[in-house]
This record gives sequence, structure tokens and C-alpha cells, in this order.
Amino acid sequence: MFVGSVMSRHVISAGMDDTLQAVRDLFESHNFHHVVVLDDGKLVGVVSDRDLLMNISPFVGGLAERPQDLRSMQRKVHQVMSRDPVWVTELTPIQDAARLMLQHDVSCLPVLDGRAGCRGIVTMRDILRWLVKTDACRLAA
Repeated sequence: MFVGSVMSRHVISAGMDDTLQAVRDLFESHNFHHVVVLDDGKLVGVVSDRDLLMNISPFVGGLAERPQDLRSMQRKVHQVMSRDPVWVTELTPIQDAARLMLQHDVSCLPVLDGRAGCRGIVTMRDILRWLVKTDACRLAA
């Protein structure tokens, strides 16, 4: 099986100069955990929900929120994104994608076409879902 059969084709992207507030809004409105960062249509980075949490004040939205906490939401994506992300193609075997995630300690891989255009994203959750489905099929046979 290949990545193309399990990846999400609905990709949410941000620009390098978008704010962390904009990324937070994307996460909340789309219920995703990763955003690819594009510059002139080419992949330049990835921001995860964990990247966001590590780079904003824990007081944002709370009773103890201060102006400097709100300023953390105005930081730019390029300041916190993972640069030069590891990526795969739709024809990458799922097992190879899983190995890459483990080797590079990442929870998602952008799926690119031959021109560096982003076609989708594959996450650990996608791979686990495939694994459970595959095992369930073997047990039923």
C-alpha cells in the first residue's frame, strides 16, 4: 500500500508571514493538528499544534492574560515552523513513510508531487488507522 491511499488530500496551509493567531484560528476551525507553510506555492515548512503551544504564552485566553501574552500571538509563522520538512510522494510505501516519521521524530509528512507542490499530508493517525483496518481485515479472513 502507498501513502496516496491513506493521506488527507485536504491540506490547510499558511504563509511565512502569517501570525500564530491565524494558525491557531486554522487549527480551531478545521480541527487539524498540522499546517503546511507555503511560499510561492512551494513547501517551506510545517507548523504543528505542539509548535504553536510551545511558542505562545500559556496565559493567552485566561484570567491572568497580559498585553505581552497577547503579543506572543502576533509572532510570525516563519519564526516557529519546522523548516525543510521531510516529505514523501503518493507512491511512497506506507511502511517507508512510518520509518521516516520515526527516524525524524515527526508526526506528519507533507505529500509532494514532482514539482514540490503539496498534494496532501499523511499523519501518524492516518498510518495507525490503516494498520488497524489492515489487521481487522486479516482477522476477519
